[in-house]
Amino acid sequence: MKPHLQATDNITEVLRRIVDYTEQRRDVLTRNIFDYHQDNFCPKDMPEAEFAQRMTEAVSEHLCSQRLMFCDSDHIQFQSGGVFEIQPVMDTQAKELLRDNVREYLKLQVDKLSENLMNNRIAADLLRHQQQQQYHSAYLCGKAEKN
Repeated sequence: MKPHLQATDNITEVLRRIVDYTEQRRDVLTRNIFDYHQDNFCPKDMPEAEFAQRMTEAVSEHLCSQRLMFCDSDHIQFQSGGVFEIQPVMDTQAKELLRDNVREYLKLQVDKLSENLMNNRIAADLLRHQQQQQYHSAYLCGKAEKN
């Protein structure tokens, strides 16, 4: 495991990265649908297990030490300022399906997009809820200080 590139004290950062991840994955999956007919096309997807492992490790670190540490992996590199890059990987299952049955290939891509959209909405809703709680806590604390 490569050393961390960013540490922070807020679990909100995990939700932000999940939202970013699902937005990047949406773009990759959409390209799989629109570009499949091009010569030498190879369907790709995001490294889901690798991303999940990075987030699990960050949450575990948060639970143990009250801080988040995001560690790089083969296809994921974290940078300062909350930015991270993910390199899509070849989707061998989709590649075989595309070769054998285009209709099933397209159905698989739509199913993945649907699942990804659901994950995005859940993370975005949790992030909104977290930010509202922080706002209300800050508002109530500020109001109490004035009294």
